[in-house]
Amino acid sequence: MKYANILMAVASECWAIQPEKIEQIVAFLALQAAGDKLSASELEARLTKQVQRDVARRDGTVAVLPLRGVIANRMSLMNDISGGTSSEGFGRAFDMAVADGGVKAIVLDVDTPGGVVSGADELSAKIFAARGTKPIVAHVNATAASAGYWIATAADEMVLSPSAEVGSIGVLGIYEDVSAALEMAGVRKTIISAGKYKAEGSPFAAMSEEAVAHRQSRVDHYYDVFVRRVASNRNVSLAAVREGFGMGRTVTAEAAIGERMADSIATLEETLNRFGATAAPAPSRRPLQREKRALALSAF
Repeated sequence: MKYANILMAVASECWAIQPEKIEQIVAFLALQAAGDKLSASELEARLTKQVQRDVARRDGTVAVLPLRGVIANRMSLMNDISGGTSSEGFGRAFDMAVADGGVKAIVLDVDTPGGVVSGADELSAKIFAARGTKPIVAHVNATAASAGYWIATAADEMVLSPSAEVGSIGVLGIYEDVSAALEMAGVRKTIISAGKYKAEGSPFAAMSEEAVAHRQSRVDHYYDVFVRRVASNRNVSLAAVREGFGMGRTVTAEAAIGERMADSIATLEETLNRFGATAAPAPSRRPLQREKRALALSAF
């Protein structure tokens, strides 16, 4: 029952994410809903990894902003520690870097499979609007897929690590009918609603053709927004994005350069060195008891 409610929340979103990643998310949620819990050591490992990996930093006159993990408009503590980025939070950090007179360049450190559609276009537009204020470079090390690519293309320049992959331009929705599983478990769900379409996304019954068509129209709309933003960001035609740019697949660094999906290939260290910055130092491993307790309480 709890899993069905979680599925409803996930299904209410349109996702610009690699398909295999959303499948992993749904599988993880299923385990959590079934009562699978992380041990204290697993909680600490997840938390430590996130703190080490995803902290915005200032190196000399360069602001390095990590855009990593699954992207959502807002993130709970559980999602943050699982490896995600809040597009709202990233936008605030970006605004601070733009306004900071001591910051002469901004490097977006990108490694993400994408995420939810909500918030992606707004963040991409914000970054694009800041072009010309100071150099803004999106360095992909090593994946900028779907919503991640949507956002990263807004930078002045897009640099790929030699082993990077970018693209996965597309939008998807998910739906899972759990009615048969509930019936086998001896559970029959009755839905009482008002409003013609109020309960059409319920996982307790098969989705009607009308509901499928509506979901498809939403996916098509956001795909069009996605394509138009990428075409504008990369200064290419709509046809170039729709009929190339991977057509829903990610492509390798060299192929991306050939299709004008990115500008150059270099390591992150080389990109940072161009602006007088260096690779991130090893972070301290201080105790994180408060965060561990908060995470334990937030896990479901």
